[in-house]
Amino acid sequence: MRAERVFAYGAAAGLLGDLLLGDPRRGHPVAAFGRAAGAVERVLWRDHRGWGALHTAVCAGGAAALGLAASRAVRRSPAASVALTAAATWSVVGGTSLAREAGAIGRALEAGDVEAARARLPHLCGRDPQALDADGIARAVVESVAENTSDAVVGALVWGAVAGVPGLAGFRAVNTLDAMVGHRSPRYRRYGWASARLDDLAGWPGARLTALLAVVAGGDPRGAARAWRADAGRHPSPNAGPVEASFAGALGVRLGGTLSYGGRVEHRPVLNGAAGRAVRAGRGDIERAVRLSRRVGWLALGVCAGTRMLARGIVRKGRTS
Repeated sequence: MRAERVFAYGAAAGLLGDLLLGDPRRGHPVAAFGRAAGAVERVLWRDHRGWGALHTAVCAGGAAALGLAASRAVRRSPAASVALTAAATWSVVGGTSLAREAGAIGRALEAGDVEAARARLPHLCGRDPQALDADGIARAVVESVAENTSDAVVGALVWGAVAGVPGLAGFRAVNTLDAMVGHRSPRYRRYGWASARLDDLAGWPGARLTALLAVVAGGDPRGAARAWRADAGRHPSPNAGPVEASFAGALGVRLGGTLSYGGRVEHRPVLNGAAGRAVRAGRGDIERAVRLSRRVGWLALGVCAGTRMLARGIVRKGRTS
């Protein structure tokens, strides 16, 4: 079986496994990687970019190398290769957990239980929940659903299509490292620089594909495209900007504005401010964002698998001509 079909069948099975089962509750490979990366950090940490770059290379390179070794070990068996791709996809994507957490917060807000929603918000994002009212929590959830659609689903599928299991493992490792050390705290401002920059590079294609598919799959294609074009570049993140702007336009809401992370207040540009309304806790905005995220994830699978098959066909045709 050719590699492009192994990816298509395996990734589809892995995404279906995530839909039906969600993340494994125990022994999650990403959690195991996080513990290993933490152990490496304890050995290597210095307040220096070079040591941080070494940490990134060891951890992300090690994850990709393990994926490569596993792929080579089963390459003679098509069934085992598909199964490995399915298992890797299931372990690195997180669409169902994202939807579950967002849905739980949405239901708490619908019931008027703002304290329950505040208690669950840290499972989804790093915002300070005590600084948010019900509408602020709803907006934070919609923004997190948009950004994590790219980080937790589409980006992984893109790199899986490019490099198979090593691509899946490597992308998730880079994304996890950014979450662990890529923020601008005094401890990680220099040490986490390499992880943050590598995450920006690795996330670039997935973010643009996510934004494009939000335009296609959302309820307002023109509004999504307009918001992406007008507002994405104003966001401080090169990858969250296109995704959040296109989701805002597709959903007809405003995103961005003032937010708080661990006591640090940021004033971000408003996305889709001219055409969108404010996100409201009781308007079903979280549910609509989750549905859009689901559609984008499955469309991304089709695009990634189809593009890999098409590219393989072009290469074969070029070799025979």
